[in-house]
Amino acid sequence: MAATKEFGLLCLENPLLDIQAFGDQALLDKYGLKANDAILAEEKHKPLYEDLLNNYDAKLIAGGAAQNTARGAQYILPPNSVVYIGGAGDDKYSAILHDAVKAAGLRVEYRVEKSVETGRCGVVITGHNRSLCTDLGAANHYDLDHLKKPEIWSLVENAQMYYIGGFHFTVCPPAIMELAKQAAQSNKPFVLSLSAPFIPQFFKEVVDASAPYWDYIIGNETEAAAYAESHDLPSKEPKDVVVHLANLPKENKQRKRIAIVTQGTDPTLVAIQGEEGVKEFPVHAIEAEKINDTNGAGDAFAGGFLAGLMEGKPLETAIDMGQWLARLSIQELGPSYPSPKQTYQG
Repeated sequence: MAATKEFGLLCLENPLLDIQAFGDQALLDKYGLKANDAILAEEKHKPLYEDLLNNYDAKLIAGGAAQNTARGAQYILPPNSVVYIGGAGDDKYSAILHDAVKAAGLRVEYRVEKSVETGRCGVVITGHNRSLCTDLGAANHYDLDHLKKPEIWSLVENAQMYYIGGFHFTVCPPAIMELAKQAAQSNKPFVLSLSAPFIPQFFKEVVDASAPYWDYIIGNETEAAAYAESHDLPSKEPKDVVVHLANLPKENKQRKRIAIVTQGTDPTLVAIQGEEGVKEFPVHAIEAEKINDTNGAGDAFAGGFLAGLMEGKPLETAIDMGQWLARLSIQELGPSYPSPKQTYQG
């Protein structure tokens, strides 16, 4: 499909203000965090955000996994190609988010919860690892009523493709299902990211409810292993899991499901429903000294991949676009993209 329509790509998840800083093992231990993980904040984690702001050289970024992806897709696509929806507060952090997404050329339609502060994600960087600790705040108040507002639903009906970040399973599964069914009824691609290992582990029921609607499912090797464990699959090997995901029962029979498992610097794995074997796409090599921060690499991959799909590129090219954007992103600090804007050459 070609990106001929304005706002042809619609993304849904949890907008967050990333508070990102370089830390050490002592900081991770202080809050009981793992070096390469993503969790929802408990009460013991709440002081982390002020700690990062007051005692570390923190960078503030408009984050949330799918918002990073939406910014990435918009980075490649023509102006006014992407719209993002989710929940935010009415505070200074929300104002920062609006300024950041405006600079990125991304249209956002936030459901505003005035009594709750905008969601935050503490990002502790140690070496090439990042630990994400999220307090959803106002993002946790997103509801189906907002999606069904005439002015928002008109954006849904206008869109050519839907992308859901898996973290939204913790917030409003009914909104995910509404988009899933709309996609199937109108034969539009429905793309889902597993987003973090705890999503298929602890939100198995709602993830499984959406599975028949996946046209594309994206995860990394740790998310694939978590899915395999929670579903008692005989193998946790990424090649086996990607084939299982591709061949789950499917609602829209007009499209073969495509399952993708990224593996960092190892080849990206792709399985297509009903087809034998697993395709492997080697990742472009990058010198270790050029890697600044891997936070958001998976989000960037999804952004480049979605841009390729929107432009009607072959699957191989869309995968390459995802890898290209991820390569650019890890040379930046945080889930960011270089300025001046670079152009994919293919």
